[in-house]
Amino acid sequence: MERMSEPASAVSDRQVPARFEAFFRAEHQRLLRALFLVTGNEQEAEELMQDAFLAVWERWDRVSAMDEPTGYLYRCSMNAFRSRLRRAARATKRVVRAEPPEDDFARADERDTVARALRSLAPRQRAAVVLIEYLGYGSEEAGEVLGVKPVTVRVLASQARTALKQTLEQSDE
Repeated sequence: MERMSEPASAVSDRQVPARFEAFFRAEHQRLLRALFLVTGNEQEAEELMQDAFLAVWERWDRVSAMDEPTGYLYRCSMNAFRSRLRRAARATKRVVRAEPPEDDFARADERDTVARALRSLAPRQRAAVVLIEYLGYGSEEAGEVLGVKPVTVRVLASQARTALKQTLEQSDE
């Protein structure tokens, strides 16, 4: 009596899980240790490992044909780790505010105080300090704009800072 052979696809379907199981047995301890070193947490490392193996299992037909399926496994696990870090960072930013809410009225008062202090300066001092401190020019560039030597700009800006400090300290009292 002639034996009927099973279709090739049925045989390969049974071999796929066996090959994946062998891959899992060969790699799971190394991946778990690596993830523990990365995360510092055993439970998180275990979850990341399981997620990575699940991703590999879902794509095993393509992954098993790769030159380095282990590389794909590690890439999946590290991508999952980075995704968790990003989600945690976003959640932390939403929950914890580093700065107190801005007070628009206080900011307007501060701007008014600074504007009044700037108006109290001599025009050349005001120009020098605005060019250097506010607009970020160097003393040479500011000197060209004002038509004076760079050393003159530095002296004017220094005098302006001193006068502003005194004016602003008096307004705080």
